[in-house]
Amino acid sequence: MPDLDEPAAPDGPDVLALLHAAVAEIGGSQRPGQDVMAQAVAEAFDEARHLLVQAGTGTGKSLAYLVPAAQRALARERRRAPVVVATATLALQSQLVDRDLPALAPALESIVGEPLTWAIAKGRSNYACLHRVRDGAPDDDGALIPAAEAAASGSLGREVVRARRWAERQADTGGTGERDQLQPGVSDRAWAAVSVSAQECLGAARCPYGGECFAERARARAEKADVVVTNHALLAIHAIEGVPVLPEFDALVVDEGHELVARVTGVATGELTAAQVERAVRRARRFVDEDVADRLLDAAASVGDALAQARPGRQLSLPDSLVEAAVSLREAVRRAQSQVGKAGEDGPDDEAARRVAKAALDDLATVASRVAEQREQDVFWVEERDRGGALLRVAPLSVSGLIRDRLFGSATVVVTSATLTLGGSFDAISAGFGLGPADDGQWRGLDVGSPFDYPRQGILYTARHLPRPGRDGISAEAIDEMVGLVEAAGGRTLGLFSSRRAAESAAEAVRDRLPGVDILCQGDDLVPTLVRRFRTEPTTSLFGTLSLWQGVDVPGATCVLVIMDRIPFPRPDDPLMSARQQAVDAAGGNGFMAVSAAHAALLMAQGAGRLIRTGSDRGVLAVLDSRLSTARYGRFLRASLPAMWPTEDGSVVRAALRRLAAQHAVAEREAGAGEASPGGVDED
Repeated sequence: MPDLDEPAAPDGPDVLALLHAAVAEIGGSQRPGQDVMAQAVAEAFDEARHLLVQAGTGTGKSLAYLVPAAQRALARERRRAPVVVATATLALQSQLVDRDLPALAPALESIVGEPLTWAIAKGRSNYACLHRVRDGAPDDDGALIPAAEAAASGSLGREVVRARRWAERQADTGGTGERDQLQPGVSDRAWAAVSVSAQECLGAARCPYGGECFAERARARAEKADVVVTNHALLAIHAIEGVPVLPEFDALVVDEGHELVARVTGVATGELTAAQVERAVRRARRFVDEDVADRLLDAAASVGDALAQARPGRQLSLPDSLVEAAVSLREAVRRAQSQVGKAGEDGPDDEAARRVAKAALDDLATVASRVAEQREQDVFWVEERDRGGALLRVAPLSVSGLIRDRLFGSATVVVTSATLTLGGSFDAISAGFGLGPADDGQWRGLDVGSPFDYPRQGILYTARHLPRPGRDGISAEAIDEMVGLVEAAGGRTLGLFSSRRAAESAAEAVRDRLPGVDILCQGDDLVPTLVRRFRTEPTTSLFGTLSLWQGVDVPGATCVLVIMDRIPFPRPDDPLMSARQQAVDAAGGNGFMAVSAAHAALLMAQGAGRLIRTGSDRGVLAVLDSRLSTARYGRFLRASLPAMWPTEDGSVVRAALRRLAAQHAVAEREAGAGEASPGGVDED
């Protein structure tokens, strides 16, 4: 643990006094779980001991960690070391920066006497780049296309023009230039024409518009802030990859902490294709000798041939041809890097193109080295694609050591989520972070519960009579069960499915048999649009896959039934999950429970959290997978879910849904317009 060299406790009022003042400022009510959590977070910071805290939906966990974080930062103002808060979703980042911190600041200042400052830190590509806006963007060959030509015609061109004009207005009015401020938004291709990655950036000193740079201004605000809000990916880049994109800190809060391992894994995963090498050659050609360019093209051809011959799926041992191609590629890239890195008297335009080329080569060098060395800690697999040829991915077998050493080893870390305990224990999540047993004194686990009365508000229905799910898609019996439940609920259903095919076939079947019920299905439109319709049309149902299991916040009458078609185990052919499971088995553990069951438990807990969002919500969680009752691991999965009233009697459940539907229908008629309760930001 770091030596913080701090006093045992900050001067001034205790954390509960500050919390209660903040709650009063925003017109909220005191919650016992929130008080317990705030005290625990403050103690964790004071004692330099890590904290894993599960705070159920409705606890008010954001204020429970923001208040002690702000208290710590203000008590240490002379050192200017901020407390960093990292979230998994943009929605929660926006809630913290736009709602919670502005509401918290006046209450704190009135008591502490110090103004609280905060900032949001995003990756550079989230900000418009004025150099690209005004002077253009490099094409695939690295040549700079003037801004006017880049946006000449077509729908893409119109998007680029609109983004450029918006960026100029942002510069004129002192705006932030953040992508999510551009409404309506533009496509990724259009945004790429007005933004740069960190590797492509010229740097403020060389850029002719460095003094106006949106990203540099955001970074300057973060350097001076008491609380810095960022995302898991940027946190991983800073701490895991060692790229200093955040201010230095020694106190960290990770919200939505159940996502951290997956986000760190994503940052540490690379890919290799022949097209990727060819694109790098086009961008680097103008800066390298012809011989070096030819070597790169030869390596691209070798990579393409080797991937075309490799069997799809996990590669327990990489083909010799692929390893040889990677070795050749690594050597060719090193030669190219040495030449591209020799900047001469480049102007800003040439320097921009050189940066683009260097970024492409750097990515190739990293992946080629991992493939050539075939490190034991890496997992390799080949994916077939309809376009662009086969693709090789490489991901770390485990990121627990990285997280332990580079996050928990350099800061006091508070991790929180509504779903941190699996099977009633912190063991699975703490193992993912590389932490030892809780009794070693380095960390503490705390579950502050939820203000909701789950046994009274929710029913957990397991359809034990249904046949065990198979590989042939959702069964006719499960469809029958689903139709009966949706009909009883009068729509008002969120269907969570294990695959797109299952969601689409279920939606089609329910539409055919219940023509009076409006069923939306993922793929019909953009997910935010579908969720918006689901939220505002009370009797509408929404069926979908993974993106709906987490983050959908629809309280009230719109969602009284959540259906899970099956236990969401990872696919047996998932390369990374299967590798991790086998590694646990080889070490003498239970790989199925440690990996597959833990994965399923986390998703089920998140999915169950879609049902009860407020103290007045009532509803049913229906699991159409008999294994939840019959399999030995069923107890572990059930222990990961909110403590709803359990039943296996479908008739009881359908009767309860009919009563709920009737009550909501009466309330909607009395309300006149029949509006659904507005959804807020998910607090999972």
